Amino acid sequence: MTDSDQEFENEYADLGATTQNAMDIAETSMDIVRQFVPDETLADRIRQKSVHSMGDIEFQHLIEFSGSDELGDDEDAPIRAGARAVLEESTIVTDITMSKAGITGRGHNCEKRKAIGNGAELAKETGMTRTAASVLELDKQGVYDGAIATIGNAPTAAFALADCIENGTRPAAIVATPVGFVKAEESRQRIREVSEDYDIPAITNVGRRGGSGLAAALTNELIHVAKDVRTDGLELELTADERAARTTTDFEEGK
Repeated sequence: MTDSDQEFENEYADLGATTQNAMDIAETSMDIVRQFVPDETLADRIRQKSVHSMGDIEFQHLIEFSGSDELGDDEDAPIRAGARAVLEESTIVTDITMSKAGITGRGHNCEKRKAIGNGAELAKETGMTRTAASVLELDKQGVYDGAIATIGNAPTAAFALADCIENGTRPAAIVATPVGFVKAEESRQRIREVSEDYDIPAITNVGRRGGSGLAAALTNELIHVAKDVRTDGLELELTADERAARTTTDFEEGK
């Protein structure tokens, strides 16, 4: 590892921990999670992060992976695509301030932007929600093309992003976990549909739960995967089956 890589490693602390005691707690917590969630694929890392974020072991079964990348449409595709985008220093665009605040500023050089606060005139003229108008306004500026699109709160933002994708916008990857009882589940299903139709890698969840904390945590895991590629030699270009087989072989050989 070069001095530059070591600096990059040191500035990233998983789960936001910055002291040794905090990092010990974070690692112990994730060790407990790994007792209940598989640890073979990149998708498993997302499941683990979702369980830790939600404090619910069963939440691992509510995470959905859709779309495809250059290697195919296996469940690791959204994580590979998201990690590549981080390594390429693509923009991370969130729906609201809370989602943006939860995404770490360490371990990457991506610009973080939020949609909310844009499109005020459009919202006033049309009566649509501020978040939907904000997504449409940023899309006009080309912000979502090649970006990681993170939606943690507003179902209308997810619906708007889906419309943008149908009209030609191509994010590098999507993390969409809008929460609530009104159209939240439907908005995530809409993201999954356009993800499959237009080969946009996406991570979503089913059910009414979700939220900005979950969206930020899953986006942080994309950053963590990219960091591991950069500093620990994690091989990104493997399918989920290839990675699981390699993990099994390494375990059997005691590595």
